Amino acid sequence: MGSSHWQDSEERGRRIMSDELGRARQMWHLLEPLHAVLYYAPEAFEEAAALGYRTDERWPSYFAWRAAPLGDASAVRVAGAFHSFSPAMVDEYVPAAWSVASSAAVLAARTRAVDRAYRTLLGEACVAADTAEAVALLRRVTDAADTADRPLAAANAALPWPDEPHLALWRAATVLREHRGDGHLTALAHAELDPVESLVSFAAVGAAAPEVFASRGWGGEEWHGARQRLLKRGLLTDDGTATESGRALRAEVERRTDEAAAAPWRGLAGEERERLVELLGPLWVAAIGSGMLPSETTLGIGKV
Repeated sequence: MGSSHWQDSEERGRRIMSDELGRARQMWHLLEPLHAVLYYAPEAFEEAAALGYRTDERWPSYFAWRAAPLGDASAVRVAGAFHSFSPAMVDEYVPAAWSVASSAAVLAARTRAVDRAYRTLLGEACVAADTAEAVALLRRVTDAADTADRPLAAANAALPWPDEPHLALWRAATVLREHRGDGHLTALAHAELDPVESLVSFAAVGAAAPEVFASRGWGGEEWHGARQRLLKRGLLTDDGTATESGRALRAEVERRTDEAAAAPWRGLAGEERERLVELLGPLWVAAIGSGMLPSETTLGIGKV
């Protein structure tokens, strides 16, 4: 066989891989808002208040809701799993969260919160045949997800599947988004970016405004120190924007993240993935159209 044959084969392989990674990212974009409803829905704040959490800001309930599958976890464990939050911020909310309510009580309230929020948000779609069909496809993907060395994905995957389609939908969205997030931390480690450097470098490529990243609790000196370290590595310019090398490194982080997230989706045939996109579309529109979710987050959806 001639070299042109191998070149054509390599090019086809690259196109297939690019398409696969693009599909994994598309599914993340569709599922992330469905998961994030928990952190912003009025019904969730009501359930949190009933447990005794402050609701004048979202962080007391956020840390409780998201960390509860880990059990009554220590601040060190939560900081490692959440990664981008400063240890000082985590210390403020964990383990204090478990003195308000046990992780088991939080999990039960979390289910109630999702149930109520989804019934308000999705209405009859909660029990629609289309939602049940989407869940059947998502269960196959979720069951195929390797959760080894992925603490948040593993903890959520260990929880039982609810019988109600809308609750199963949220469970699947949560396992898959945490699976992706856990894989993202591995990609950041490979790029030798520590937690605050990961935020500084992401802000430098325009993923979100710096004040959005400031919500993770890092102080000015910590942010400045990270910028100086990245400047020495040739990843930032003097004005804090990314150099060509900095953009390339962030692109590599995203590529590795997509690769790690893509594996569970390979079990669906092309037409099944297209059908799932069709089924999730109206639910995504409902979540985005609700107005409760922020237009800009530290995830950089739509920016990278």
